[in-house]
Amino acid sequence: MSAVVSQDVLRLEKVERHYSQGDTQLAILRGADFALKRGEIVALVAPSGAGKSTLLHVAGLLERPDDGEIYLDGEPCGRLGDDQRTAMRRRDIGFVYQFHHLLPEFTALENIMMPQLISGLRQADAADRARQLLDYMRIGHRADHRPSELSGGEQQRVAIARAVANAPLVLFADEPTGNLDPETAGYVFEALQALVRQSGLAALIATHNHELAALMDRCVTLAEGQVVPA
Repeated sequence: MSAVVSQDVLRLEKVERHYSQGDTQLAILRGADFALKRGEIVALVAPSGAGKSTLLHVAGLLERPDDGEIYLDGEPCGRLGDDQRTAMRRRDIGFVYQFHHLLPEFTALENIMMPQLISGLRQADAADRARQLLDYMRIGHRADHRPSELSGGEQQRVAIARAVANAPLVLFADEPTGNLDPETAGYVFEALQALVRQSGLAALIATHNHELAALMDRCVTLAEGQVVPA
């Protein structure tokens, strides 16, 4: 299949995803269409169980669609093999979750260096990039602290910095401020928004926080397996 020429960095076309529960087939995505442009921050707001995580997993190449196609920077990738999908996730996609999932035995700096080292970057270059990101997130002074020594907001900012360490095309975030108090959540989102604007990456953020969603470029939701304006 030839590549789609598009200014969209991410596009889902007629995506289907369903799961089996005993003899019943549960349809989560039903011909879903969605597009995301460079530098755009989109909020995904929907009730629990509506399929937000499924959409993020399929769009982020963690799950294969049952039908339809996913285009990343114009290239079809929904049917790629496991090795190719893993390589694309490492190179082009960043993930942030509600819990930071930082490696507890490593410092903030080392956590951000890790994906860069896995991608083959020299240790000195990875350390320089990690320090730049920590400074940008205003926690450069916490570089040598382990996750247990950081506040919740600091942990999430390190997680965001780690997610963008390899300069991905797209960032997916699943309730990234869900465990934070409102003031800290606002500060973390402000840092995330500034990073997206400065780097030009695209971001899809699933959230229950309607105040934060209102600050993004647009909001979408899931209705009957379709991605629609919120």
